[in-house]
Amino acid sequence: MPSITSLVRGLRDLPFTSAPFILTAIAGAGVYAFLQIADEVSEAEFDAYDRALLLAFRRPDDLATPLGPPWFREFMAELTALGGYPLLTIIVALVVGYLLIARMYGPALFALLAIVSGTAVSQLLKVLYDRPRPDLVEQLVSVQTASFPSGHAAMSAVVYLTLASLIVRLVDSTPIRVYVLAVALLLTVSIGISRVYLGVHWPSDVAAGWAFGVAWASLSWLVVAVLRRWRGREQG
Repeated sequence: MPSITSLVRGLRDLPFTSAPFILTAIAGAGVYAFLQIADEVSEAEFDAYDRALLLAFRRPDDLATPLGPPWFREFMAELTALGGYPLLTIIVALVVGYLLIARMYGPALFALLAIVSGTAVSQLLKVLYDRPRPDLVEQLVSVQTASFPSGHAAMSAVVYLTLASLIVRLVDSTPIRVYVLAVALLLTVSIGISRVYLGVHWPSDVAAGWAFGVAWASLSWLVVAVLRRWRGREQG
């Protein structure tokens, strides 16, 4: 029977030994931030900030119209799709397909487990908190689910950062690793901002989604680091 450490077979170790401690700290900070935001939201402590930030993206004389020219609104609508489930599913399928073709079955399974479980928990949190969507401004894209936490913000962090964690362990080049992580972070932040711009999320929804997504992705990275160490001991 294959060892559980086969999930990380073919992945490289990171060049610094303090990675597990850093990842633990980031995951802990993410969980703490999410719980704090959720507590403040439940007590309506963020209402004034949410309203002010949401309105900051709209024309003062016409709250139905966001700032910027029409082409920018279309750009934001297209950008937000990068955090939607259809496109994320395609991206994950393409990456997992590559890993399977490369016969990296363990990492392919690990990526699926990390992302699918993160998706399930994100949806469970939406049901648990059941926060209504903003009604202060017109929503520029169609939405059906609850507002807290932002699924686009959470899942863009889970998917892009988890996949980035695999890619940086498949290459030796530091510039490539930095580039991949920077792109993953840029996509995560941009998608979250687009949700507020389009009027479908309160800023606190997005902040909580980021906190959850970063925490989940960091835990996934931590699992990889731990399994890599166990695998080293098995081979030793």
